[in-house]
Amino acid sequence: MSAENKTGELLGLGAGSRLTPSVRAFRTALTLAQKLRYAMDERLRVDGLTTQQAALITVVTALGKPSLAEAAAVLGSTHQNVAQIVAALVRKELLQVEPDPADRRRKLLSATERSAEYWRQRDDGDFAAVAGWFGELSAAELETFCDLSDRVIANLAGA
Repeated sequence: MSAENKTGELLGLGAGSRLTPSVRAFRTALTLAQKLRYAMDERLRVDGLTTQQAALITVVTALGKPSLAEAAAVLGSTHQNVAQIVAALVRKELLQVEPDPADRRRKLLSATERSAEYWRQRDDGDFAAVAGWFGELSAAELETFCDLSDRVIANLAGA
């Protein structure tokens, strides 16, 4: 029995599951998230990065110059955890931290030019890998997957 089949059997996943639909969905989503994170970590490992670090850079780039608290909120993580990730990315010269001109106690995050160049070189290959991971799904199935996931995420945000 493969490790993937063993995981599914142990967690009660798959078509023959005896779990309630919501518990099965939770375990399925959790297993999928873990496997996707591991797969991306493997891609990034050669450069000494993690999926969490890449996610933080993505958030910082999208927000412009967020505070550490703002970035943590978007990631759904703690201030302390994001602070540790920021420290690692500052050492790697992929993020910088500067005081907020309006409130010197508050620190703002921004991606460096080195970070932008790094992702320009990586993005096409990473996007192709992600497309391959979801290659078993049609465009319509991917749209449904995203729509359903977005609804659960929105529900969690209101919880």
